[in-house]
Amino acid sequence: MKSPLVEKFQELFGAEGNIRSYFAPGRVNLIGEHTDYNGGHVFPCALTIGTYAVVRKREDRRLRFYSMNFEQLGMVESSLDDLVWKKEAQWTNYPKGMIWTFQQKGFAIEQGFDMLLFGNIPNASGLSSSASVEVVTGVALRDLYVGNTEEISMIDIALYGQYSENHFNGVNCGIMDQFAVAMGKKDQAIFLNTSDLSYTYAPIKLKNEKIVIACSNKKRGLGDSKYNERRAECEEALAELQKVVDVKSLGELTEEAFEQYKDAIKSPVRMRRARHAVYENQRTLQAVEALKAGDLAAFGALMNASHISLRDDYEVTGKELDTLVEAAWKQPGVIGSRMTGAGFGGCTVSIVENQAVDAFIRNVGKIYVDTIGYEADFYVVEIGDGGQVLE
Repeated sequence: MKSPLVEKFQELFGAEGNIRSYFAPGRVNLIGEHTDYNGGHVFPCALTIGTYAVVRKREDRRLRFYSMNFEQLGMVESSLDDLVWKKEAQWTNYPKGMIWTFQQKGFAIEQGFDMLLFGNIPNASGLSSSASVEVVTGVALRDLYVGNTEEISMIDIALYGQYSENHFNGVNCGIMDQFAVAMGKKDQAIFLNTSDLSYTYAPIKLKNEKIVIACSNKKRGLGDSKYNERRAECEEALAELQKVVDVKSLGELTEEAFEQYKDAIKSPVRMRRARHAVYENQRTLQAVEALKAGDLAAFGALMNASHISLRDDYEVTGKELDTLVEAAWKQPGVIGSRMTGAGFGGCTVSIVENQAVDAFIRNVGKIYVDTIGYEADFYVVEIGDGGQVLE
């Protein structure tokens, strides 16, 4: 039986030729926020929601894109001879950036393709819809143009996604999103050291709890947020610290070392930014140990502390995310709650006891509407696999 997406593809692009289907998930980061570009650790997991792509290689150099999430844009046409970032190209800048990156990395892509996309990640939610599009495109490009999975690993696809985001789309992101989306594993989170890409999987055993994501519905864009500004502040703080201590990244510092050398940072704002990066990295190490020991309460307390640091030291939360988290903390059955993603809108992640989930969604939802004036959306999510070719 044909999937509805293949049927839609055939309706738009015609039925002939070899039509292939792919999937890449969204991700949520359980703890370790704004540490990935500071050489620290992160602890994300892939979700079962994500981006589906149906793709067919063409004989010519044309590129034709259609997104079922942006049907008002209709079919967007381009070509392999026009791989430059353009504002009006909107979402197609992500797949075009991946083609450009494959070419930069030495892979010849001489034929265009037709692509239909459908994502069930809430747009602009901070669950990595852009990384999901990059990885699903990378999996498709490898399958259609390279063929050999030995030549390009899933870690390579993650790195290509980051390269494309940095150098084609102009967003100075770290590696976490693409890595989690590419390398996800069912019922496991990824404990990733972003300084050297060493990683281990840690099972998430929630017997009586669920992961609940609340989407603030405040739209944000990474590139026009203060993301790049925060990154620059951390780089400047690191340069000041390097005059007094031999470190390559903020992630190398313990809390004690930071307290010892912090006076080298000449601005109180930069000091707060660096303190978050150092302490959040240590919280992530402690959180993974707590999980291994089966101490979910300790894990939840570290999630809460993470949000406070993101609110007060890093200043990336905002009224919407603070309202969601502070309302969550007051609900019975909540183990922990924090913002997740870059901030300035997007989502929170909470661990909630099974019997409390319905009341949690109802109560937090009401407080949010009363305070902010519009609704939040809630998703009870499962942890799934990374990017893949679908049968």
